[in-house]
Amino acid sequence: MSWWLRPVLMCLGALTVFSSQPVAHPAPFSFVDLRIEGTQVELEVVVHAFDVAYELGVQPPNRVLEPGGLGSRAARLAALLDERLEVRVDGQRLKVGSWSDPEPLPERQSISLLASVELAQEPGSVEVEAVIFPYDPAHQTFVNFYDAGELTSQAILGGEETAYRYFVGSRQGTLAVIAEFVPQGIHHILIGPDHLLFLIGLLLLGGDVRRLLLVVTAFTVAHSITLALAVLDVVSPPGNVVEPIIALSIIYVGADNLLVRGGRDMRVWIALVFGLIHGFGFASVLREMGLPSGALGWSLFSFNVGVEIGQVVVAVVVASALMALRARSQVAGQRLAVAGSVTVMGAGLFWFVQRVFFSQGMG
Repeated sequence: MSWWLRPVLMCLGALTVFSSQPVAHPAPFSFVDLRIEGTQVELEVVVHAFDVAYELGVQPPNRVLEPGGLGSRAARLAALLDERLEVRVDGQRLKVGSWSDPEPLPERQSISLLASVELAQEPGSVEVEAVIFPYDPAHQTFVNFYDAGELTSQAILGGEETAYRYFVGSRQGTLAVIAEFVPQGIHHILIGPDHLLFLIGLLLLGGDVRRLLLVVTAFTVAHSITLALAVLDVVSPPGNVVEPIIALSIIYVGADNLLVRGGRDMRVWIALVFGLIHGFGFASVLREMGLPSGALGWSLFSFNVGVEIGQVVVAVVVASALMALRARSQVAGQRLAVAGSVTVMGAGLFWFVQRVFFSQGMG
């Protein structure tokens, strides 16, 4: 060993020994374990001694690890958890009757508290929202979900991400997924002007019920395929490619309406080809919602069902209105188709320019 290395190692060893009285935050982490067994939910919260000492005004910090170190402050720690850790079961806040006495974990420089709640029925979803130590902006809470004894999902809460929802792997959990994602799908199609305008553009030329049904079905089948592929990470093109192509699809359908002039009706093929691109657009929204890993199939299916419900409602309303107008005046129906197609093209061109030249950070 070099002559200079031994004193350096001795100094480092001394620093390690005397660092038992920390002056800086050693580990800005907390841990929350939720164990779901039928109608019972068990909670274990592990918090670092430094954070506890700071919040409760204990000095030196390691004193909280001594037997009875918290004293009467134990009740304040339990109250702090009740205030800053919120667990919601099926949308209703879980009321923790009481926490166990704090148990020191010297090997982890932490303190553990336990709680158990018996529910009236098996839960469908369990959501955790935690900002346990807001004084430290770098603090993170690691959440583990145990379902029927197995670790099934994990999340890290911190910064802007303060909540996470877990869907239980049971019939109730499946129903909760459906109840969550079907309305989300309906909402997305109704507030997505580009997808709606593409669909409306396909309907402007009218036609019999069979033809319109084929158009809508082709769009449905196409975007369902790419939605699934993207969510499952089989194919996932970047948003800065997908979004401009969606805008181009809107321009194309408007132009096709103006140029068809009694020629061959290609709307089914247009819906099929461009529907593949629109599916990638739907997928980007679905991924941002935070898909439950344990119920990926059901969440994907439910979201898609919601999209189709919204799509069918729009198609029925638009097609019925156009049929009623043409029944009263064929000329008025044709003029509306032309004006509508021009409007569709204009909106598509606006979105294309916006997404190509003025969009930043799209991906």
